[in-house]
Amino acid sequence: MCSLPTVIDPQSGRITMRAGLIGAVMMPTDLARQVKTALDARGVTPLPIIDHPRANMWTYLVRADIRPIGDPAELARLWRARVVVIRDGDIALPSPLPDPLMIRTWISPALNAFRPPGTVVLQCALEFLPDHLPR
Repeated sequence: MCSLPTVIDPQSGRITMRAGLIGAVMMPTDLARQVKTALDARGVTPLPIIDHPRANMWTYLVRADIRPIGDPAELARLWRARVVVIRDGDIALPSPLPDPLMIRTWISPALNAFRPPGTVVLQCALEFLPDHLPR
């Protein structure tokens, strides 16, 4: 659906997709809200975003165009801010059924095949991070 290569586990009902052409950028909710506002203002929409309420994190589904980060200072800024790039493995998606545990829910669901460039989402997040975060 919406060009998401999903798989449903028949026993648990868990919906996942394999990272590949689609990747993800996960970050804390406060930073993610700032990124969403900035991307909306730039016209980068629609943004498929998953909320993880109990973890206080959002996951942006993106084009898998992010190369490994070579700059150690930039990598450290992202790591300290708890920004994670998912290039490999499974990405868990919200269930269409009500989730009493509120594990995952859509902030804005995938409506079509558009995915923002991962590089744009990551660069936008970096713009909101200080040059040096405290240890």
